[in-house]
Amino acid sequence: MKSLIQRVSAASVTVDNEVISEIGSGCLILLGVEKQDSHDTANKLAKKISQFRFFNDQAGKMNLDIRQHGGEILVVSQFTLVADTQRGNRPGFSKGASPEQGRVLYHAFMDALSALSIPVQAGRFGADMKVTLVNDGPVTFNIDC
Repeated sequence: MKSLIQRVSAASVTVDNEVISEIGSGCLILLGVEKQDSHDTANKLAKKISQFRFFNDQAGKMNLDIRQHGGEILVVSQFTLVADTQRGNRPGFSKGASPEQGRVLYHAFMDALSALSIPVQAGRFGADMKVTLVNDGPVTFNIDC
């Protein structure tokens, strides 16, 4: 499971010209699911992200996790994160989970975050989405499990 997490002051997802999700301060997670991923992978990644300290404390140091910061998370499925770009000029997607497996594990990941007492909003799996964000910092990390 691959994730790109971005600290944001605001983020939203629009589908068919309708805003379906939006958050204020927190993080936007772009999530890619691979064939070998499982519910265990989703739980491990959720725990890792929940404890990841990338929000500033009073002294301006990255010392706070998402719960300490009091932020929300917006999770957007991002199939292209699992692309193989090592050869040629066209990405390969053979490592990616099937749409059915991807949907199940996408929701399992969000459920795991919610179980950790983190407010979670979602994009729409498999939809053509327009994602808007204000990257705070900018602060962006790749976190894989």
